[in-house]
Amino acid sequence: MTRRIAALLSVLALVSGASGPAFAWGSSGHRMVGQAAIEALPQDLPAFLRTRAAAADVGEFSRELDRSKGSGRAHGVSLDSGHFIDLYDDGTVMGGPRLEAMPPDREAYETALRAAGTNAWKAGWLYYSILETQQQLTRDFAMWRVLDHAARTERNPERRAWFRADLKRREAVILQTTGRLSHYVSDGSQPLHVTIHFNGWGEGPNPEGFTKARIHGPFEGELVAAGVRLDDIRRGMPGASAFQGGLEARIADYLTAAWREVPTLYRLEKAGALVPGDARGADFARERLAAGAGALRDFVDLAWRSSAGAKLGWPEMTVQDALEGRADIWTSLYGKD
Repeated sequence: MTRRIAALLSVLALVSGASGPAFAWGSSGHRMVGQAAIEALPQDLPAFLRTRAAAADVGEFSRELDRSKGSGRAHGVSLDSGHFIDLYDDGTVMGGPRLEAMPPDREAYETALRAAGTNAWKAGWLYYSILETQQQLTRDFAMWRVLDHAARTERNPERRAWFRADLKRREAVILQTTGRLSHYVSDGSQPLHVTIHFNGWGEGPNPEGFTKARIHGPFEGELVAAGVRLDDIRRGMPGASAFQGGLEARIADYLTAAWREVPTLYRLEKAGALVPGDARGADFARERLAAGAGALRDFVDLAWRSSAGAKLGWPEMTVQDALEGRADIWTSLYGKD
């Protein structure tokens, strides 16, 4: 077990006094980010996703990746490193690539990290967790667009019944995918999830004399539960992003913004502000959580808009071809084998 994972596994004990897996941002933080983001979605997204029930569901699904921890060694080794990415003070991922120049996939990422003397399980791959889940949500929305069209226009009653049933299944999948994206985006707003100084400053240069004590759990758990409410997140969410550049650049910018707040967090701790009841620490947590909710709202909106130009099914078709009658939707989605 890596030092990073071992430290994360100890966080819950600091929060609740019990042993068990870590909860990034705690249940309260993840739930609030998911709910606030869905409540703020633009009106042109599908109506099923813009309901009070959907917002509550995404808030709960946002917690699922933490609730599933401890399921077994293989499960943990495969998934736990997806919740963080350890950046050095020079902005590199443990001496490997920089966020603004990340390899295109996790295989190439692993190759780059091994060349730097480390690996992805030690360094984490939160960047790819967001990227891969965003891509899945885009595909889910593409499926929804075509199924919604087919459920309304198919004349064969048996096929129409299947399209309608599969549309409901896809809506359930979208809520879960959005919840998973919510979790990873939330993790990315927490400065301690994007730094080598994830639970105390650790060894090495420490010119400001920052603490080496374990601060991860008390900050994201106790302080948030005591000092942050859903209305705080709703009010604090930034305006919609214009999304300059591609998806990869947007994710890199988002994680970099959190990384730049690492010294701020440690200065607050040094000033005694990271304790329940101190407005300075609570304000910082609110700002970070609101940034996460705003980013999630924008990522979901981007997935919806990108899905209009997506490809799906087999034989493969474009969404536009399906909607304009140039594709065999039944064969592509139901299958012929």
